[in-house]
Amino acid sequence: MTTVAVTGASGFVGQHVLRELASRGVRVLALSRRPVDVTLGEWRAMDMRCPDRATVDRIASCHSLIHLAWGGLPNYLAAHHLDEELPAQIGLLRQAISAGLPSLVVSGTCLEYGMQEGELHEPQQTVPHVPYAQAKDRLRSQLEALCAQTHTRMCWARLFYVYGPGQSPNSLWPLLQAAIARRDATFPMSAGQQVRDFLPIEEAARALVDFALGRADCGVVNLSSGEPVTVEQCVRQWVQESGASIELDLGKFPYPTYEPMRFWGSPTKLKSVLSYCAVRDD
Repeated sequence: MTTVAVTGASGFVGQHVLRELASRGVRVLALSRRPVDVTLGEWRAMDMRCPDRATVDRIASCHSLIHLAWGGLPNYLAAHHLDEELPAQIGLLRQAISAGLPSLVVSGTCLEYGMQEGELHEPQQTVPHVPYAQAKDRLRSQLEALCAQTHTRMCWARLFYVYGPGQSPNSLWPLLQAAIARRDATFPMSAGQQVRDFLPIEEAARALVDFALGRADCGVVNLSSGEPVTVEQCVRQWVQESGASIELDLGKFPYPTYEPMRFWGSPTKLKSVLSYCAVRDD
């Protein structure tokens, strides 16, 4: 039976990936520091900084690895990402690749594009502006070199703004849901005119699983909707979907300084890769 390994299995994206794998009857090797329920397969405790050899060999024996683990979030500005997280990440993945891992799907970030604006395409040069994105970008570069020397296929899924149940409570969507649940009269937020690319977490999880089962060897691919929308428009849509009557208190918070004002991901390559994966999965 096909087995897919998932690191960061207890996290926001990881939990949805586990549900998607379970819905398809795929056996799972779930890896995290905190226990998770696994419908089919097993959970193993793992610290990336000191993975035991047996666990690395078990990962390498799987059909594919979906690598989601990353510590220190959501503090994107911390030096921890470069000083501690990056060496641990490359250490684990180098061992798995050397042990014969056939296929690797890694979660990247749209912040790798830095302060570039407009529609962003995968071939564009990366100019990461914050330590978190810089660490991700360096990891991608090192993995590309390692995979080029081996038979490991790699898909680097550059996530844009995924949202949904289980997200960090300090993120926009959970903050709004909490305010609605409390029956707050207003919801404080920024002026909301920044343009972003929002994607439901369920869609992102389906794509990540498609990449893994199809053994995508596509390099970088934007995991995005390709639909630019202002933050205000998106929040108003969420309010409408909830049936709530909460008013938006616009301009309460400043815009983040580490993000451009207007950017979204081109979905062209994503659509092509998903078509390829559907054929491979069949």
